[in-house]
Amino acid sequence: MAHDSSAIIIAYLGPQSSYTHQIAVDAFENSSCLLKDEPSIRDVFTAVQTSSASFGVVPFENSSNGPVQITLDLLIDRDNDFPDIQACAEAYMEVQHCLVGYASKNSSFDNVKDMRSSFSSGTATPTTDRPFPREPKAKPSTDLRHVQRIFSHPQAFGQCEAFLSTYLKNAERVEVSSTSKAASMIAEDRSRSSTDAAISSRLAAGVNGLTILAKGIQDVDGNTTRFLIIQKGAVNAVNQAMLPEKLQRCNAKRPNKKGLVAFSINHETQGTLADALLIFKKHDLNLTSINSRPSRLRPWHYIFLVEFEGKKQLEEPDLLCAALEDLDGVTEGNKWLGCWLDRFDT
Repeated sequence: MAHDSSAIIIAYLGPQSSYTHQIAVDAFENSSCLLKDEPSIRDVFTAVQTSSASFGVVPFENSSNGPVQITLDLLIDRDNDFPDIQACAEAYMEVQHCLVGYASKNSSFDNVKDMRSSFSSGTATPTTDRPFPREPKAKPSTDLRHVQRIFSHPQAFGQCEAFLSTYLKNAERVEVSSTSKAASMIAEDRSRSSTDAAISSRLAAGVNGLTILAKGIQDVDGNTTRFLIIQKGAVNAVNQAMLPEKLQRCNAKRPNKKGLVAFSINHETQGTLADALLIFKKHDLNLTSINSRPSRLRPWHYIFLVEFEGKKQLEEPDLLCAALEDLDGVTEGNKWLGCWLDRFDT
């Protein structure tokens, strides 16, 4: 089916029913935008860079499992594949994971404790190293002893570690591009469905006709993922006006803007990283996170991604010019990666 060439296309990490799809639907609801699923986060970046899409929606970090490394790498853009990509908005979603698949037809499920004692890794048993082990928050709703492989995104595995190590310690973990892709793989290949399961959303289970074997299996209450909306070109008033009103609303109690910049330093010069970070303080910019990724230029050399907030209009180049010029003086190079309204708790 052909798309209206004048329509605003939003690329997102698919397939449909992924968490990214759900946040894209929520963020761009009641708009004339067309949503287009992409098979990988890299493909979302490519769609925006090549102007096949006006905006892209990608997962950026999780409150309990940290940053999405592939998103960081694509923003850093070591190979200069995405020179024009900048972040222009953010959105938050509380994530409730489910174990989905098909219930076993050959075994009974008398009680959870019996299954757990056979397959537990001992995570609930106090030891000298772990005197207060973490208990899983959820229990299976059916027998899981038939499950030999689990498909999901790496972030989902990290967010459900207590449940997996307690009830599915011996199951092989197979990483795929998204949680909804994991669910669709289980549904599409019935030949392996008797021993395979996936971690995905309740919505993905319903879309793919799968049974929920356990729900709410994430380790932490309030497990939340933050998504970035990316665009091609510098953030300015013109392209900000293309965003739905929802993405232009900020937290009234914290009317700040966030910015993101990447830079590398000479690690052999003592205090260089500290000097770089002090520049943000000098310009009244509050650092909120710092991540590092290998530069791949030489061993043990890193690129730092620093996120900060300020009450200034960060999309105005002149307001950041002085800070970035100062950063040039102490770094080997830096890259401006965009700015957006702080939407936490909106």
